[in-house]
Amino acid sequence: MTERKIRAVIFDMDGVIVDSEFVYNQYLLAFAKTKNPAVTMEQINPMVGLSRKDSWSVMAKAVSNGQTWEELRDEFSALDVYSGVNYREIFRQEAMTAAVELKKRGYLVALASSTGPELIARIIEETGMRPFFDLVVSGKQFKQSKPNPEIYHYTAKTLGVPEEECFVIEDSTVGIEAAKRAGMTVAALKDDRFGFDQSLADIHVGRIDEILSYL
Repeated sequence: MTERKIRAVIFDMDGVIVDSEFVYNQYLLAFAKTKNPAVTMEQINPMVGLSRKDSWSVMAKAVSNGQTWEELRDEFSALDVYSGVNYREIFRQEAMTAAVELKKRGYLVALASSTGPELIARIIEETGMRPFFDLVVSGKQFKQSKPNPEIYHYTAKTLGVPEEECFVIEDSTVGIEAAKRAGMTVAALKDDRFGFDQSLADIHVGRIDEILSYL
């Protein structure tokens, strides 16, 4: 990791602050099996971390029932599975530990998630993380999802911090790529369940609060 002056720390949400990707995949697999009982979790796992189109194209290929990815996405969205998720149960408490210490040290702290603003608001309220964020950004504000770096350029600009003075914690291949393309230092939270390529990250950590030793 190169020596840089870091002024802002930016968290991803799904898979970082909350271990939600595994939970969501259980719902996705159950949905897929209503279309094709032969679908396996191995076929669903690649959906994690992709843009909406790319993710649901994986679903369409897995179920292979003639429905378009848009039709499948809309049908699943109508189920409102997120209302049944207990985010406190899948909250990584060490995210709170890290945020508390980062604020004590004077860093700006932001959240940049591809999730929609309503669900972001619910999750950070339920987990108690909202007071620690100077800025919360949803990927739904932008035309293109990660790995497009737009969300990170916007976050840095709004914070008033140059990209090279931002430190990001991500887990997915596309999230890491987005932050690197924005010129930021990236810590990858290790996760071998979904086949992520985390090789572009500057550092790799097993727990979120390990980032404190690098800042």
